Amino acid sequence: MNVVIITGGSRGIGASTALECVRRGFGVILTYNSQSTKADEIVNQIYGAGGKAVALKLDVGDTSSFLAFRSDVEKCLDTVWNTKQLAGLVNNAGYGLFNLIESVTEEQFDGLMNVHLKGPFFLTQKLLPLMKEGSSIVNLTSATTRVAFSGVAPYAAFKGGLNVLTRYMAKEFGERRIRVNAVSPGAIRTELGGGLNDEFETLLASQTALGRVGEPEEVAKVIVGLLTEDNGWINAQTIEVAGGFNI
Repeated sequence: MNVVIITGGSRGIGASTALECVRRGFGVILTYNSQSTKADEIVNQIYGAGGKAVALKLDVGDTSSFLAFRSDVEKCLDTVWNTKQLAGLVNNAGYGLFNLIESVTEEQFDGLMNVHLKGPFFLTQKLLPLMKEGSSIVNLTSATTRVAFSGVAPYAAFKGGLNVLTRYMAKEFGERRIRVNAVSPGAIRTELGGGLNDEFETLLASQTALGRVGEPEEVAKVIVGLLTEDNGWINAQTIEVAGGFNI
């Protein structure tokens, strides 16, 4: 069976992606940082649907833990799926922060950088030996890299860096036929940054051509499509999934 890793898979887009992966026949290793109960709930849902999944703890902002995490992944691949290789990696884990540039602290800046750029860089590096030829990597970025919102400059800057990194990964991993793409969600109904209140949702919907905010499942279907051979000739791209946001 083809097995994929989804970081931040306990809720939101990550959880929806894990469930969609199972519908498409993948085994899933999902990671969580603090939401162990929610991660277990997703694993139970997957088993209830006839699939297989494992939840592993991982702090994407702590690169010193990545070698131990890879060891845990290798054990899971062997014992649960009787394989040694991964078919996909979804770098999804992240968090939001609203703060104007004039008041962003160095600690806040470094925290966002570690999770949204440094973490995906070095986690992918450490897992690369486990990625089989012809596998797929999907990096989650953001429509805020295209549309500027006051208060999210560091977050958007690092997501923009991840867009660039996506192209370089695709270039360097191409010899092994590993495809690398980015998915850039717009306004989606998740808990990121504290979630959406009614007023903010109405504002975002008014700026979207389709007149509403998106659902995590709608992003998940695009992510999983990129993991499959259905989209095997899409590479080095950033695909915005935003319903026509600020066009």
